[in-house]
Amino acid sequence: MDRAKLFAGLRSALFGGKLTQGQVDGITAILDAWQASQMTDLRWLAYMLATAYHETAKTMQPIAEYGKGKGRKYGVKGRHGQVPYGRGYVQLTWDANYENADRELGLGGALLDNFDLALDQDLASKIMFIGMEEGWFTGAKLGDYFRGEKADWLNARRIINGMDRAKDIAAYGRKFYALLQEAGA
Repeated sequence: MDRAKLFAGLRSALFGGKLTQGQVDGITAILDAWQASQMTDLRWLAYMLATAYHETAKTMQPIAEYGKGKGRKYGVKGRHGQVPYGRGYVQLTWDANYENADRELGLGGALLDNFDLALDQDLASKIMFIGMEEGWFTGAKLGDYFRGEKADWLNARRIINGMDRAKDIAAYGRKFYALLQEAGA
């Protein structure tokens, strides 16, 4: 993949003509995680990038949810003495999701002791990649929407959060996919 070409395309098509160093670093971390993974369907990468683009408010950095869950059911201290508001590339929420990520990634309780570990780029990437591949968040997974000739960009939103902003994220995903293809990914 020609990353220079990809970043030039992203800069123009999705980031208003400029990328911050943080955006470059976040996209690079996601691309590196992709290359280290066993995943081969480029649409999966495009949809994960689109999800991160939306869920991080285009920062492409693992972030803490704006408002930190205030006014939401999960916005109070939970079983682990912390508020399980959204963190990371996918905005991991709820005690059960933190518990599942900790268990599935073999973290031995480290994430449960400190939910802010989900803000680490490497861990946020693992949560996004493995969680979206295996259906951790809602039961829906990437392979349900992108497999063979099937490409359901709209309903893929069900992997993370029902149909909230599904049309927007589908459009972002298609743009990321086209740019990845143009860059020879």
